[in-house]
Amino acid sequence: MDKVNRFSLVNPAKSPFFYGYVILVVGTLGIYFSIPGQTIGVSVFTDPVKDALGLSRNQFSNAYMIGTILSSLLIGRAGIWFDKYGARYTAFFAALTLAVALVLCSLSLKMSNLVKDILVLDSWLIPFTIMTLLFFLIRFSGQGVLTMASRNVIMIWFDKNRGKVNAFSSIAISFGFSSSPLWVNFLIEDYNWEGAWRIMALGLLVFSVVILQFYKNRPEEHGLLPDGVGKPEKTTEVTKEEKKQYTLQEAKGTRAFWMYALMLSFNSFFITGLTFHVVSIFASEGYPKSVAISIFLPASVVAVSISTIFNYLSDYLSLKLYLFLMIVGGILASMGLMILSSSFGIYLLIAGIGTMGGFFAVLNAIAWPRFYGRNHLGAITGKIMGLIVLASALAPSVFSLWYDTLDSYSLLGYVGLAFLTFLTIGSLKANNPQ
Repeated sequence: MDKVNRFSLVNPAKSPFFYGYVILVVGTLGIYFSIPGQTIGVSVFTDPVKDALGLSRNQFSNAYMIGTILSSLLIGRAGIWFDKYGARYTAFFAALTLAVALVLCSLSLKMSNLVKDILVLDSWLIPFTIMTLLFFLIRFSGQGVLTMASRNVIMIWFDKNRGKVNAFSSIAISFGFSSSPLWVNFLIEDYNWEGAWRIMALGLLVFSVVILQFYKNRPEEHGLLPDGVGKPEKTTEVTKEEKKQYTLQEAKGTRAFWMYALMLSFNSFFITGLTFHVVSIFASEGYPKSVAISIFLPASVVAVSISTIFNYLSDYLSLKLYLFLMIVGGILASMGLMILSSSFGIYLLIAGIGTMGGFFAVLNAIAWPRFYGRNHLGAITGKIMGLIVLASALAPSVFSLWYDTLDSYSLLGYVGLAFLTFLTIGSLKANNPQ
């Protein structure tokens, strides 16, 4: 007990109620604290930081893309750390790394000027390289490791009630993420972009202490069982896991792994590309900026409604049904992009991205422990997260390149439909491996 509870004053075994509910709250907070490393938390800094560093919007975006791609290549390794060292230490060091990275981001202008003076070279490549490395750090530690560890630790403490607790977490995160640009912008306006990053770094330092105190790796380490259903007996070391515990290599050998991973990645690709270029996409069809921005509120309502209902029902229904419903959402979104020139296309787009977003919140959390067990969850979800992050990194450039080459975004809808047709056929036998 001393070893698993090291550096912590909190003992789950002495909790008056099932400690998994504490894990649910602090794990959800952990995902929320990853906002500085998420696209929604970085995007507010784009204009002031690029202007200060003397970078064009395209140069700044490319630095972000390269840094994100580099982070996606190492997230799988972080999943292995999760399995080896547990959620506590993995999330703790991720939060510390993100805090340090944010402090370095606040010093990026000074670092850029210093390097320019040393090299006697005034080139955009210097701030570009610095920001690429910093984006790698914040995307890897924030969007990647802290998010993965926080989501996984919740799933490990629950089994039969995963859907119910994920419904609470998804709602809280949806509202927290959607409101984050407001308070991030407030910090920038009041304390400048350097001060805003330092304040967020301070918050992460405080939260790293919370992680060390309240995050706990597995209920069995504290004499408990998932969902709080009694306590493990002496003989449960062999029998406590009825499911086969898949390794990453074994999981990759199943059809379900790839079909679910590709659908989640398509969601990330499509929604990131749409969000990044939404004003340009709608302008190409003759719509004003106000119409472009207005699609996100109703889409978020659809997403939250679907995630709430189907998270709860996921404890009773097959996830294969969810996969096909998510594919239907992708088809609606692709068709909406194809016929965006009509008002009906806008409604299809809203329904499609809302449906995909809602099922993403369910499947990305629940599918992997249900299909492959808990013992190697870090390695498996780390691989999945790497694919999702890679898709999101490529999307803005692919959308932009497509438009520059063919002078149309709508043709991407046909590509989306072709890919989703492949996924539909491939998913017919994507059954639960258990």
